[in-house]
Amino acid sequence: MRPEAANRARAGLGENAVSTVRLFQSFRLRGLELANRIVVSPMCQYRAEDGFPTDWHLVHLGSLSMSGAGLLVFEATAVSPEGRISPACLGLWSDAHAEALARVIAFCRRDGTAKLGIQLGHAGRKGSCRVPLQGGAPLRPEEGAWPTVSASALPFDEGWPAPRAAEEADLDRIEADFVAAARRAALLGFDFLEVHLAHGYLLHQFLSPLSNRRTDGWGGDLEGRMRFPLRVVAAVRAVWPEDRPLSVRVSATDWVEGGWDLDQTIVLARRLAERGVDVIDVSSGGLDPRQKLALGPGYQVPLAEAVRRATGLPTIAVGLVVTPRQAEAILAEGKADLVALARTIMDDPRWPWHAAQEFGIDIPYPAQYLRCRPAVWPGAAYKRGP
Repeated sequence: MRPEAANRARAGLGENAVSTVRLFQSFRLRGLELANRIVVSPMCQYRAEDGFPTDWHLVHLGSLSMSGAGLLVFEATAVSPEGRISPACLGLWSDAHAEALARVIAFCRRDGTAKLGIQLGHAGRKGSCRVPLQGGAPLRPEEGAWPTVSASALPFDEGWPAPRAAEEADLDRIEADFVAAARRAALLGFDFLEVHLAHGYLLHQFLSPLSNRRTDGWGGDLEGRMRFPLRVVAAVRAVWPEDRPLSVRVSATDWVEGGWDLDQTIVLARRLAERGVDVIDVSSGGLDPRQKLALGPGYQVPLAEAVRRATGLPTIAVGLVVTPRQAEAILAEGKADLVALARTIMDDPRWPWHAAQEFGIDIPYPAQYLRCRPAVWPGAAYKRGP
């Protein structure tokens, strides 16, 4: 019996149970079929040690694998030591790191119901920082600071060290690091891979004219600025299994005049599709401290909708998606194909269960939790109220 069939059987659900609610309809990307349209977004935890996962990751990710979401994407994972945001970031730059991560994956596979993905990234000039709970400022030399690299030798902000402008050898090495990490992710059995081109990290630094002032073939006009990110994505797709989907997370706008914007994002998305990318995860911002954005429910959803309508590519919507009815409306109105939750699911790690209850839908639960399914636990009705 297939794993998803086994999950349905132990939850008491039939093979032919089909939801009319878009949020709980299945979704296929290449050979991967998700049970529903809910994605747990990558969330940096800053609890790794030398790039290795700790018990925190086992508990955090293990719990979220049992949330009822269709897909759980592990946090932004550095492809090299210097690609970390902080000393406490997860890494996949060696076989030893892969072996340590296998323990977490094994638990999620055995007891969870979600498919598993991982996001690979390189921080570039935003690396070598303290963790957010310590202020997030650049590390001092005595704290173990490391030199950073970027598209151009421009610091992220006042008081930040200037990165070194990447040379050809740096670009070759960074590409090789992404490829090696993608190979390890494939061997670990991840169902889904995402390359991080957003939030002001290295590949975004190449895309934006605010951070890329190069005059060689890796800068200048839009085609030049896209060249290295597209090269990395193509190299990753070449080693990522053909039957598994590849995603790219983008910041659709820098929210700064003269910076990266939605029109450029649409051009990029088309180029990504030509290189075998299956879905675009649409976020925004993170590159420049001068950004001006108006936070509100679903504030980034129009960006995902615009990319989807202009390119025909599936998109993932993120950004203050909070309630089940809001998430359902995003999907039902054709604004995105999947919705990703971060702080919403940190606040309520059983959000998909509760969303299913709100719509009167029964979804698979881990075997140990079957006794609290609404179909067998009277308390569920009392909890919902009239």
